[in-house]
Amino acid sequence: MSKTDGKILIIDDDPEVLLSLQLFLKRHFSLVQAERHPEKLPQLLKKEDFDVILLDMNFSAGATDGTEGIRWLNKVLGLAPAAHVIMVTAYGHIEMAVKAIKEGASDFISKPWENEKLLATVKTNFHLSQSRREVQKLASRQEILNRDADQPFSEIVGQAAPMQEVFSTISKVAGTDANVLILGENGTGKELVARALHRQSHRAKEVFINVDLGAISSHLFESELFGHTKGAFTDAFEDRIGRFEAAQAGTLFLDEIGNLSLPLQAKLLSALQSRRINRVGSNKETELDIRLICATNMPIYERVRAQEFRQDLLYRINTVEITLPSLRNRIEDLPLLAAHFLQGYARKYQKPGLRLAANTLKKLQKYHWPGNIRELQHALERAAILSEGRVLQPEDFRFHIDEKADEGGDEILRLDEVEKSVIKKALTRHKGNISQTAKELGITRAALYRRMEKHAL
Repeated sequence: MSKTDGKILIIDDDPEVLLSLQLFLKRHFSLVQAERHPEKLPQLLKKEDFDVILLDMNFSAGATDGTEGIRWLNKVLGLAPAAHVIMVTAYGHIEMAVKAIKEGASDFISKPWENEKLLATVKTNFHLSQSRREVQKLASRQEILNRDADQPFSEIVGQAAPMQEVFSTISKVAGTDANVLILGENGTGKELVARALHRQSHRAKEVFINVDLGAISSHLFESELFGHTKGAFTDAFEDRIGRFEAAQAGTLFLDEIGNLSLPLQAKLLSALQSRRINRVGSNKETELDIRLICATNMPIYERVRAQEFRQDLLYRINTVEITLPSLRNRIEDLPLLAAHFLQGYARKYQKPGLRLAANTLKKLQKYHWPGNIRELQHALERAAILSEGRVLQPEDFRFHIDEKADEGGDEILRLDEVEKSVIKKALTRHKGNISQTAKELGITRAALYRRMEKHAL
């Protein structure tokens, strides 16, 4: 018979009772300790966290009123609040045992006892003790998480002036229910900003639902966002709520909203205007109570001018607008970001003391980072894994366009500037029309969008 991994303490002045209880309970629990003198309780409780304590009601010769037991009960609960105390009493003192329960005891057993009932009582209190400890552990963990989350912008690293402006806007708008549109290139941290807005809002205790609109196919759009009823279409085997309903009372983050086609934009606009949705296959309306945050890496205003994004939808989603700077426009933050990421990778890959050499930092600061912070993060992780030393050297980093410290860098930077200037002038000539600009430059619209993103146009 396997023993329960539990710690039991028995306090009783009767040697026979102690021995009987200890021998019986040792067959069922991994540790059973017996003690005749209650004065040793403080010392015992400092050395061990007992799950269950069996405590006699009387200790002095001739004592029968149980006051000693209650006094020691209060002492135990003061020293070990998580322990479950079972009072051991003579049959005629049950009223006193009930009083002890009112004082905080978990249960009582009467002398003489039946072994089966005794074991059931001890096991029940053991499991209750374990549950209480787990709840306390979870509560402590949640308190730590909440405390960390309460630190303003704890996940967003940056001191550059453009980031200070972002922090200021977040602080001003987070406490409202205003719709927020976050603009920025890929990898600049748009989701982190959305989560910061949620954490500092009055909806912080509710859910944060993240939806990547770019990953949802057009024929599943309504089902994913609004939900569906059983039998509404093939494979709809049961009722299912959509992301809007899942986000009720919380925050809904619609990422990559600039990728939506015009028909899907119309469906989304209708839901946002009415603040109501219908599941696919149902006529029943559900009222919405959400905080809406959207984000895109697309040049959204250019898309509006090209009639590829609805202006009325843009007005609906951007009561407040936050534009995130590219990494190359906040390059002074790179040392902070690198230190932040390397600290995590040092723990993850058991390489304490990971850091950048001075010439490595110079190399990284010269690179243009088209993938922004996400690219920096991946580059640092790759270097942390592959490097044989703790100080990362320039050769630990390889880029598609690998600028050399001594030569070639200036030419590459000038080429980038020429490309940016040509695109900017073409956009101006065609008044922002993407199709005409792409045609003049001899590239596809998608290629033009990529280059505009690269140059933050």
